[in-house]
Amino acid sequence: MASHRRQRMQSREHQSWTDDLPLCQMCGVGTAPNCTYGPDGKGTQSHPNEDGHFRFSGEDGLYLYGVFNGFDGSRVSSFVSQCLTAELLLGQLNSTHSDADVRGILTNAFDVVEKSYFETIMDALAEKASLQSQIPEGVPFHQLTPQSQKMSEKLTELEQEVCGGATAVVALMLDNKLYIANVGNNRALLCKSASDGQNQVIQIGRPHTTENEDELQRLVGLGLDVSRLRQAGVIAGQSSTRRIGDYRVKYNYSEIDLLSAAKSKPIIAEPEIQPSQSLEGLTGFLLLMSEGLIKALESAHGPEQANQEMVAMVAAELAQQGSLEAVAQSVVERVKRLHHDVYAAGRQRAASCSRHEDMTLLIRTINYTLADGAVTPTQGGRIYPVSVPYSICASSTSKTSVTLSLVMPSQGGTLTNGTNTASTLDEGTPTPGQSPTATLLSSTNTQATQSSSSSSGDGGSLFRQRASQASQPDETGRVPPYVDFTQFYRLWGSDHGDVQGSQGSSAGLGPQ
Repeated sequence: MASHRRQRMQSREHQSWTDDLPLCQMCGVGTAPNCTYGPDGKGTQSHPNEDGHFRFSGEDGLYLYGVFNGFDGSRVSSFVSQCLTAELLLGQLNSTHSDADVRGILTNAFDVVEKSYFETIMDALAEKASLQSQIPEGVPFHQLTPQSQKMSEKLTELEQEVCGGATAVVALMLDNKLYIANVGNNRALLCKSASDGQNQVIQIGRPHTTENEDELQRLVGLGLDVSRLRQAGVIAGQSSTRRIGDYRVKYNYSEIDLLSAAKSKPIIAEPEIQPSQSLEGLTGFLLLMSEGLIKALESAHGPEQANQEMVAMVAAELAQQGSLEAVAQSVVERVKRLHHDVYAAGRQRAASCSRHEDMTLLIRTINYTLADGAVTPTQGGRIYPVSVPYSICASSTSKTSVTLSLVMPSQGGTLTNGTNTASTLDEGTPTPGQSPTATLLSSTNTQATQSSSSSSGDGGSLFRQRASQASQPDETGRVPPYVDFTQFYRLWGSDHGDVQGSQGSSAGLGPQ
């Protein structure tokens, strides 16, 4: 019975009705498998890829995107990516629905999908319980009878069959509105042009961890000890406090010491759905990222600037690549390279970069068309990279950057990066064709559940450049630098004890 059940599950994994759905052409996806580095710096994949994603276009201007981060196998992420689509793209949504209607439909879809998943493993769970009752407790495997040993081996197979779970971030675009539903630690970023010509990078929602005060209050309300939760950080092997599947935690939480005092299921699959974002007249892009991609970048460069750096890398690739698929894959490969280089350098962050999980990046452009070939910085409709203060020492693998501000909103809202920023992507020479002088501006916003200044919808370039000014060569025939890196080198010098840097030298930067 178990073998037939596994064959049916494998068949469903390889053949899906979603294969016939139209893919969104304004979207690109990049992926990279997990990797563990050896002493020689070479990486090996420790388990099959567990991430999943979808990117479909429906009727009447309906678009659906999702990134899923699986753990203990890919069964749940694969199941959810197929079944969630059926719960949302078969006529359940239309432009007549209010925001409250859409939120209710999304919430119900997650609930139905998790219940459907548990139904698929009920037979395996029943067989597992039956075997457990027949195997003597506390007896080592080699002391069991041959029959009991076979049952023990089958029990291990069943455990692998039913274990695992997934986290999810889902984006729904309907009637020029964006809805983000999040369960777990994946992330959604929206980069958009503001009416004042500056540009905003908005993190929509917060990760569901014990560092999220709203989540802590929810768990405390169920009778759990907040101090123990903070100290543990990880709950039943995962940092997320919301996840889909994971029956061991959902049905056996009373047997887990940290969760045993809970009055009801503490780990839930209910999505947190943020207020809708208007896309009317907006020019920009949406990023959906798996936890593995976020953690890899944060491990390499720290969490403070991760959002700005991710947007900067996407902007740089959009300025060069001819397809969104290439853009997404290039950004993932760039993060992968940064992560490896930090480990290989053996410096302060090397210990936290010994491995990374599966990485997935989904990019959806909004009112933006990729042009064929290179264009000049003054052409509209193109996105250009942030200004990059490249390290003078090409062999250096340390990260140098101006400290960026991250404005944290009230709980449950969106995160808006504040202040104008200049961010480092990676050291050495620029990527061929990349303009290291274009700038990314993030709006100053000191509070907020969402950005206080929204796009005016003028349809102009997302990253605007100031008008070029004719510069006359000096007596040496050189054009004066047009970017002042004095403050950058002052900060860089103070961090590295470099006298020349602390004096604000900008040699080698700007047009020569």
